[in-house]
Amino acid sequence: MSSINRRAQQRNLEIISNKKVGAYHHMVLAAGDMAQHCSAGNFVAVSVGGTGSSMILRRAFAIYRASDRGQYGGTIELVIAPQGQGSRWLTSLDIHDVVDIVGPLGTSFGIPTEPASALLVGGGYGSAPLFGLAEVLKERGCRVDMVLGASSAGKIYAPLEGKRSVNSLTITTEDGGAGIKGRVTQVLPDLIEKHGIEIIYSCGPMPMIAAIEEISFKAGLVHQCAVEEAMACGIGICMTCVLPVRDPDGVIKMTRSCIDGPVMDGSRVIWDSLRKVPLGTWGFDG
Repeated sequence: MSSINRRAQQRNLEIISNKKVGAYHHMVLAAGDMAQHCSAGNFVAVSVGGTGSSMILRRAFAIYRASDRGQYGGTIELVIAPQGQGSRWLTSLDIHDVVDIVGPLGTSFGIPTEPASALLVGGGYGSAPLFGLAEVLKERGCRVDMVLGASSAGKIYAPLEGKRSVNSLTITTEDGGAGIKGRVTQVLPDLIEKHGIEIIYSCGPMPMIAAIEEISFKAGLVHQCAVEEAMACGIGICMTCVLPVRDPDGVIKMTRSCIDGPVMDGSRVIWDSLRKVPLGTWGFDG
């Protein structure tokens, strides 16, 4: 716990690129040495709306990729879906505009100490952290297979980049507009068997992650997931992003996904809680 967010900083970062890619925006920010401390799975909390805005809460975005090289000393890349007022404001900004950011925040994906066969599963723009993770895993000698899913083809982020980054890429869309018609969970059992998968990494909508955990459990695999819970502060103060998680001693606790996550052991999350405090949770008498 004490090591989480110890490298976090609050800085004003200059936008050096902001491009629309399909249904999303790919934004690059000059981050200096902040980029050195970013790992796959970390996120940043962005102040939106500008000076005097009524949008006082920051917005959390997963780090797509971070690089400590280049003319800016380091860069952070974000993938943003312009859905709400805050994200639409952010994606409307121009090159050289400055954004108030706190980061890097949260836990990151654990990397195998020895080469392993890894399956990366992402849903929509929630797949963003998997691209940087794939690069790290490949550098460690791992075989990396990836599954990207979404409701339609336009919501699959950067499929060509995904194909270049991994040993194999499988795409699924619910409307059949690209790849295999259906959901990511339909293709996982065959891929697990075909490639001898040893560990699964996932990020995307919570129902998708819950379904992946069920498959992982049946296959006896380790499953690391980046949970998607609404975050108001991003630094563990407001307690709005809690979810029930079983600790190593078997005790269920309402756990902050912003500071004890977003990357968690999928087998410890109580997925069937239906956003309620489960009976037996520590400190809850029902």
